[in-house]
Amino acid sequence: MSSTPMSSRELLGWLWRGYLHQHMGLLAIAVLFMLLEGATVGGISYMMQPMFDLVFVAGNQNALVWVSLAFLGIFCFRAISSVSQKVLLSIIGQRSEAHLRTDMLARLIHQDASFHQVHPPGYLIQRIQTDVSAINQVWKALITGTGRDITQLIAVLAVAVSVDWRWTLIMLVGVPLLVLPLSIMQRYVRKKASQARDLGAVQATRLDEIFHGIVPIKLNALEQYQENRYVTSTKSFVRAQVRASFGTASASGLVDIMAGVGVMGVILFGGQEIISGEKTVGQFMSFFTAIGLAFDPMRRLAGIMGVWQAAAAALERIKELMEAPIELVSPEAPVAAPKGLPEVRLDKVDLSYGDAKVLQQLSIVAEAGKTTALVGASGAGKSTVFNLLTRLVDPQAGAVTIAGVPVSDVDLTDLRGLFSVVTQDALLFDETLRENITLGRTDVSEERLKEVLDAAHVTDFLSKLPQGLETPVGPRGSALSGGQRQRVVIARALLRDTPILLLDEATSALDAQSEHVIQEALERLSKGRTTLVIAHRLATIRNADKIIVMERGEVMDEGRHEDLLERGGIYADLYRLQFENGKEVVDTAGLKAQTRSRDPREAPIAGGWLQRLKQRILG
Repeated sequence: MSSTPMSSRELLGWLWRGYLHQHMGLLAIAVLFMLLEGATVGGISYMMQPMFDLVFVAGNQNALVWVSLAFLGIFCFRAISSVSQKVLLSIIGQRSEAHLRTDMLARLIHQDASFHQVHPPGYLIQRIQTDVSAINQVWKALITGTGRDITQLIAVLAVAVSVDWRWTLIMLVGVPLLVLPLSIMQRYVRKKASQARDLGAVQATRLDEIFHGIVPIKLNALEQYQENRYVTSTKSFVRAQVRASFGTASASGLVDIMAGVGVMGVILFGGQEIISGEKTVGQFMSFFTAIGLAFDPMRRLAGIMGVWQAAAAALERIKELMEAPIELVSPEAPVAAPKGLPEVRLDKVDLSYGDAKVLQQLSIVAEAGKTTALVGASGAGKSTVFNLLTRLVDPQAGAVTIAGVPVSDVDLTDLRGLFSVVTQDALLFDETLRENITLGRTDVSEERLKEVLDAAHVTDFLSKLPQGLETPVGPRGSALSGGQRQRVVIARALLRDTPILLLDEATSALDAQSEHVIQEALERLSKGRTTLVIAHRLATIRNADKIIVMERGEVMDEGRHEDLLERGGIYADLYRLQFENGKEVVDTAGLKAQTRSRDPREAPIAGGWLQRLKQRILG
């Protein structure tokens, strides 16, 4: 958020150029109907004089007919104009709102991972949903105020001046006194509205965290804690909203006070002229009707200023989000993505997040068509390697290549089309099982789909689902078990059929039975692909063609399983530490403990291995 608020002209110009100018034709017609509607109000006030003087006072029967017909015509014309401009504004508003929302999503979805670390989902949802709706309402109010209300105000003031220009001046004597208070109130409203928008985003983030973490909340009995946090943020939000509303409402109140002063002056001055016979009752009624009808547009126009300041805070944030630079983009002249089974290489790569060094002179080679495993403690940089390969981040130094081609030289879509990724999270969308596997592809035959379902062992549980492939899997796949979700993700990867496979703790959160099934599916998936595996459990990677041991962003050792054991060093120490009395202990992720005895060469890494290793080294 910039320290200096953007000017109203700058914000309105951006909104007009980006989203409203394309509806200029419809907008012009809508404004025309607003002008006509505003003019009818002047006609109503003008007709008050003949109605009183010719009909009610003089008793003219002919005037009674044409005056009544004139009123009917004015109100019918006003109704047609009002309905027409409101429908046109609704069309323009809905289309421009949808356009802005889709543009925002398209922009934000292409932002870098670092951007989304700073801007939580709740904040972005608030911007796309609530702020865009608020802006849509405000610009319609601005257009309506510019068209209908100003025209109405001019029309009724013209009638008032035609009756008596002195009465009109007396009526408007307080207008100059409103300038300073309204200016102060606008700044106040913008400040409080900005605070309310920020607090609204905090609330949305709180809700997002609560509903996505509902199971841990229940297991840790955090319901009251989370409720109290939300109540606190809600109170702050309500307080800011009320203060902003006070500022907006105060503008209309100031107009009423000014109007009261003017009416008092006109009654005192004009009343004397009516009593003396200088003015007729009809003239007075025509003037007062005009002035009375002027109050509403004046009140709305004053209120619009406050409403605009509230919306300006939202528009300012949207504009900044839309103009936030995207750091990781495709090259201007991309090279073709490599074909066949590629070698993956990192050469002397350095990467830091701020002052924290993540990778230091890291060099890794994953040979084409073979399986390379990365092992090490959390924070060793294993997942960062995957992020570098897929260009979720770029290194500060060194080279990342696939088949000799720098990843930064390949179009991002083509680059990521080289990878299939299976992680322990097994992220699924709240769609059907079929949609979660095909991900929108329409070129997948039923035969091909059945092949991947069989290979990923999805067929094993498919018949138990109420609607088979058309069964909704629930938010984040909550309708399926962990093992079932993992099989769906593997089926998705099989269907993608990419040359490079990235496996990140793909079996770490599963029970023994599910792990056996998933491991078999993963072995089938990795055949004929360049595979990189992150695993804490050594049993899952003992057959890897190469095992790379990482610590603090550096390669400490590498080789085959047997070679690393014979050579001793860190890997061999880790391997020995994974057993206590011949039984497997909790892995480093702390996700499960199994106590089945087995050959120590098949066991996973022990829990807390780094601390145990330090203790052994220190004696």
